[in-house]
Amino acid sequence: MADLAKLREAVINGNEKAAVAAANEALAAAIGPVTVVSEGVIPAMAEVGRRFECGEAFVPELLLSSRATKAIFEIIRPQLARTGAQPVGRVVMGTVQGDLHDIGKNLVVALLEGSGFEVTDLGVSVPPERFVQAVRDKNAAIVGLSALLTTTMPAMKSTIDAVRKAGLKVKFMIGGAPVTQAFADEIGSNGYGETAAAAVGLAKKLSA
Repeated sequence: MADLAKLREAVINGNEKAAVAAANEALAAAIGPVTVVSEGVIPAMAEVGRRFECGEAFVPELLLSSRATKAIFEIIRPQLARTGAQPVGRVVMGTVQGDLHDIGKNLVVALLEGSGFEVTDLGVSVPPERFVQAVRDKNAAIVGLSALLTTTMPAMKSTIDAVRKAGLKVKFMIGGAPVTQAFADEIGSNGYGETAAAAVGLAKKLSA
């Protein structure tokens, strides 16, 4: 358990090198990869998310913690695959076509991965057809759409319509500064995350 305490501390502090070392120590001590994630990574990223929401941590700290988490997953992902462990859920994320903003999306991706989701991040200005293809390729259950500009919000509806027209049974969540619950209802999204932490909670609800 000491190894996992060390791992949690390293992730919270955004210390990638220490996080990797702690993960390797835990695995060498016969702590299983599922335990490393469920008792190490997930609680640590939950704490990072809490601090971010409370204004005790900021974007740079969150992204450093995310980098540490990604480095841990690079080590344990092959072992997780061998155990047959499944992710909490598979999510395809992207900023919609015409919109180049990605800070909010990146925060959501970081917290989702830290919460045990397998996330495919398509980046920015993603056309509907790329979402359709990614959902097929990754067998995703959730599509997350981000927009920061009011002028690109209609692309959210276009993307939802395209995925549904393709006959893919997925759930949608949307977010971004100009987005509201009313807009989510209007375009047929299954939910709206006002904050990064709220988006993670929504993804868990949609995966239940």
